[in-house]
Amino acid sequence: MSEVYVARRERLRERCAAGGSASALVSRPANVRYLAGAAPQGAVLLLGRTEDLLLCGRPPGDDQGEERPDDGLRVHLLDASGGDPAVAGADLAAAQGADSLAVEEHDLTVARHRALGSVAPRLRLDDLGGAVEQQRLVKDEEEISCLRIGSEIADQALGELLESILVGRTERHLALELERRLVDHGADGPAFPTSVATGPNSGRGGHRPSDRRVEEGDFLSVCLGASYRGYRCEIGRTFVIGTSPADWQIELYDLVFAAQRAGREALAPGAAYRDIDRAARHVLDSAGYADGLPPLMGHGVGLEIDEDPQLAPAAMGKLDACVPVTVEPGVHIPGRGGVRIDDTLVVRPEADGGPELLTITTKELLAL
Repeated sequence: MSEVYVARRERLRERCAAGGSASALVSRPANVRYLAGAAPQGAVLLLGRTEDLLLCGRPPGDDQGEERPDDGLRVHLLDASGGDPAVAGADLAAAQGADSLAVEEHDLTVARHRALGSVAPRLRLDDLGGAVEQQRLVKDEEEISCLRIGSEIADQALGELLESILVGRTERHLALELERRLVDHGADGPAFPTSVATGPNSGRGGHRPSDRRVEEGDFLSVCLGASYRGYRCEIGRTFVIGTSPADWQIELYDLVFAAQRAGREALAPGAAYRDIDRAARHVLDSAGYADGLPPLMGHGVGLEIDEDPQLAPAAMGKLDACVPVTVEPGVHIPGRGGVRIDDTLVVRPEADGGPELLTITTKELLAL
């Protein structure tokens, strides 16, 4: 993989040079990991004039299971007195003869930015902006493979939970069990805090599990994801507990399923981000659920669970092939509950079979 990280850093270096910066300092953890292969806590990456350095306070790989950085990258350990790796990076950039340094202003605090200017006052600080995030948008097949494995783990954990007795157990208990199963099946851990919502809580995006117990006739909404080698997927499903669904539950479920299908079918290279949102949102709007819908119908995934692109009404931009995204419409009726259906997919051209579905747990409305 060393050549992959070298190529990624070279692409960023060329972009910085085109903007007039001789060096770059990358501090956002996901961006450091993307370019270096690992991101020990607090580490920063310096793309220098003479060499690239990963600056950190302890040897990477010390923690059990922690990724090791690219072998072709030199690790610069700070001395025992510690200090800010970013400040040390600016100092080293100046020592290498750089007259400018591109930094991730969106990641730096004001105090940290001032400290960089203080340690190297002759160094012009430019804004790197979202250059690395833009580079991360399109995934290579190795990255997609990690997402595919993470999705298989999430599907397996969810499938096992559905085979167990659910009535009487709390949302919190079920969420903890799902996260344990993710790790048991090989995940680094959950991709985000697992959401389990029952009864009147169901269908709420980002619901934090409570001590409410599962009851007969409830809707049960589950949203979880696995992190595998740093890459994060997402799946969400809704079920009915212990009995045949009521008419209103079938009607609402069928509506959200239709919206989710419309969003999935709209995924294609060249499709506008907001058109994906519109395809799913229109189905729900037309049925009278315009109020209270989520602010977006999907988003990108990768080294972070919520990254670009944002599939939202005002989003600008168009999809490329090999961009993994979620499609996740939902409806919540206060006091009654609701439905959310969420998949992770990879945008593929029609010639390659269209969007690749990574999360394959059934979307049939099951009574558990």
